[in-house]
Amino acid sequence: MTFLNHLKTGLAGLVLATAMALPLTPALAANIKFGTPTPPPHIFTKAAERFAEIVAADKSLDLSVKVFPSNRLGDVPTTLSLLQSGAAQFTLVPVGALAQRNDAFYGWFLPYMFPSLKEAGAAAALPEARQMLTLLEEQGLVGMAYIFPGQRHLLSKTAISNPADLKGLKVRAFPNDIFHAWWSAVGAAPTALPLPQIMPSLVTGVIDAVDVDVDIVIGLKMHKQAKHLILTNHMAFPGAVLISKVWWDKLDAAKQKRISKIWSQVEAWALETQIANEAAIISKLEADGAEVNRINANVFAPFAKAISDEFIARDPAIAAFAAAVAKQ
Repeated sequence: MTFLNHLKTGLAGLVLATAMALPLTPALAANIKFGTPTPPPHIFTKAAERFAEIVAADKSLDLSVKVFPSNRLGDVPTTLSLLQSGAAQFTLVPVGALAQRNDAFYGWFLPYMFPSLKEAGAAAALPEARQMLTLLEEQGLVGMAYIFPGQRHLLSKTAISNPADLKGLKVRAFPNDIFHAWWSAVGAAPTALPLPQIMPSLVTGVIDAVDVDVDIVIGLKMHKQAKHLILTNHMAFPGAVLISKVWWDKLDAAKQKRISKIWSQVEAWALETQIANEAAIISKLEADGAEVNRINANVFAPFAKAISDEFIARDPAIAAFAAAVAKQ
């Protein structure tokens, strides 16, 4: 054997021995991608960051979570596709986007079903609410938790004091059937726009107002372009924590149980945080130039009943959820 062959053999043996001596790192220990559609100050992204912090401190999981806020992994449909393929592992998206995948999720948006964020958050524990999340498994998504940014209100460039003021108002509404039906019923002109287009559309006059939660208003400083915040409180607006089923099914039972427990903790923390902070956010907006007005829900009662009846008749799961909420 030549010197060169001896050298090659020795090097090969050294590489093999070194590789065997190194501790094996499971593939699951690679960075976990967690995408959110919201900016860092929003509770959706804060909840993702809190989950990442708890996971980082839990050595039994051997996982590292990197959060990508503000659609940095792509818009909601793109991110969901990444989860379905296993290219990303977590996301937290508006439940309104899931209603386009399964009608049952429209149950969350029946107008004036929840008097406040507290009641909406309590409904997340109902079996009917948890059952909705399981409907996504056939689409390669594991529903894990609900996160609530707050009730829906209206942010407008002009003052609004009664339903008559809404006639013809171009309102950016979340792009699904029930939001379109609601704003059409009250006389407005609902306009579907992706989140990044809202601010420029307010500036250019493409829209006059936006259906919002106060968390996104302060996070994007929307009140700088539309200063009138009308506290209509017309709908809840939960987000859903979703996990790639491709990735989830590779975890052992102990890790699945631990992650589920962490999300129970984060879900409770986020709800308590938003209930405590909602009034403070409104006060901050007022101090920063927003003009806040409150409209009595009773003036919208006929519209709310008509929309609720229409969607309850649409799917038995919506009817079951509405009945369970009424009893809680």
